[in-house]
Amino acid sequence: MQVSDIFRSLRNRNFSLFFYGQFISRIGMWMQRTAVIWLVYSMTHSALMIGVTTFAEQFPSFLFSVRGGIIADKYNRYKVILLTQSLSALQAVLLTILSFSGNEQVYLILALSVFLGIVNAYDVPVRQSMINDIVTNKNDLPNAVALNSSLNTFARLIGPALSGLVLAKWGTDYCFLLNAVSFIGVIGAILAMHFPKHTFAVGHLVEKKGFKEALHYLRKHHAISQVLMLAALSNLMVLPFVTLLPVYAKEIFHGDAALYGWLNAMIGVGAIIGAIHLASFKNADHFQKLLQWNTLLLGLGLLLFAFVNNENLAFLLLIVLGYASISQSSICFTVIQMQTESTYRGRIISIMAMAVFGMLPLGSLLVGYISQSIGEAYTILSEAAAGLLIAIWFYVSAQKKHQA
Repeated sequence: MQVSDIFRSLRNRNFSLFFYGQFISRIGMWMQRTAVIWLVYSMTHSALMIGVTTFAEQFPSFLFSVRGGIIADKYNRYKVILLTQSLSALQAVLLTILSFSGNEQVYLILALSVFLGIVNAYDVPVRQSMINDIVTNKNDLPNAVALNSSLNTFARLIGPALSGLVLAKWGTDYCFLLNAVSFIGVIGAILAMHFPKHTFAVGHLVEKKGFKEALHYLRKHHAISQVLMLAALSNLMVLPFVTLLPVYAKEIFHGDAALYGWLNAMIGVGAIIGAIHLASFKNADHFQKLLQWNTLLLGLGLLLFAFVNNENLAFLLLIVLGYASISQSSICFTVIQMQTESTYRGRIISIMAMAVFGMLPLGSLLVGYISQSIGEAYTILSEAAAGLLIAIWFYVSAQKKHQA
């Protein structure tokens, strides 16, 4: 296998522009997200408020994702994504102005997070579903879907680490500023893309009833609904372990913002390994089995991480957890994109977005609350147990399907 095979879909001009533009923006987004969580925790010293902050940004996406999916199937996706990226840039600029003016109030930060969450509800279904329209060589489509689904993992390595360094040296102001500047790259890349006249078909017949049609579609396609259920359960009960990373950095390892950034970056290292691994597959035939192993690995990794008190061991375990968690998410998105018909893709992806943006903030809120009663270590242990149970359920369900 050659390195060029892993990134072969980047030979498509439009996809290459889209990928690199999003990559720059995602780095800025992770810098902002890391800085916001650290700032709120530093101001409140509350693990619960970390959960509230995550909830404020992501739960609105759950509420509006249905509408976002309908819009992805009904309107010109190119125009919609240009609008959503512009609104995300506006949020970043407002947060930067707020920070530099010295008016950093928790309620204002949360309000801007809610605004970004609403924008993401429309952005994610469009951004994910338009990959099939962007890639001209359909033989490269599986690779493009895997790379796009894993794009966030690349940024997760660089963004938090860079944010930790900037936080330690200059503070949150410049993290927010760099994120605002990063939108020049993504908006410029979108404007530079060129498509044949009828690339983005407009589905005028998709109305509000389209969501009911999507649910009916899921009932007929059990493999897709099973993957959606796995994503929902994992995001609710397992993946919110990241909510407690600031507590581990500050209270258990007695570190600062830089250490918190590096803990997040280790997840990014594992994520990159997972992204390269997934992109090396020429088709998605083995993704189901890989999904089973990743879910099991996630539970086992958390089991070991729960009571870790050594930074180096924590780094190693977070690499494993990063590989398992991000690979799981990427495979789920890839399977859904590859197996869903074009006329339903936006709506099904919006349901996937609901599974992520709805369950993850609820899980983060729950983890922040529980950790105040039983402590961080036992909370992580509970998440590990949930991960192992989910892995067993998914394996048994897959076996029943093969036997049917």
